[in-house]
Amino acid sequence: MAADFDHIKQKLKQFAHDREWDNYHSPKNIAMALTVEAAELQEIFQWMTEEESLRLNKQKLQAVKHEIADVFLYLLTISRVLDIDILEAAAEKLALNEIKYPLDKARGNAKKYTEL
Repeated sequence: MAADFDHIKQKLKQFAHDREWDNYHSPKNIAMALTVEAAELQEIFQWMTEEESLRLNKQKLQAVKHEIADVFLYLLTISRVLDIDILEAAAEKLALNEIKYPLDKARGNAKKYTEL
């Protein structure tokens, strides 16, 4: 069941408010927590081959799902605290990436834009 984006944002805000966690949600703290969650996502894949990472069992896939959700929720939290429209920011960044990585130079390789 897909949840509505605005509903998730509101529910997350209420969750923190109800627990009186807002005073802990500085951009610094949230950014640090975000990197911890991203590392927990990486840890699931640690020591796997490329092929193994594409064929996760149900338990590993569930763990990945939960870590992705944790990362997403911290991104929503920091965007709320800094009053950044996360969807607008993503669209803006995608447009910038289209300029940095033009098709004629970027197609078929993984070079950074500074190397194109």
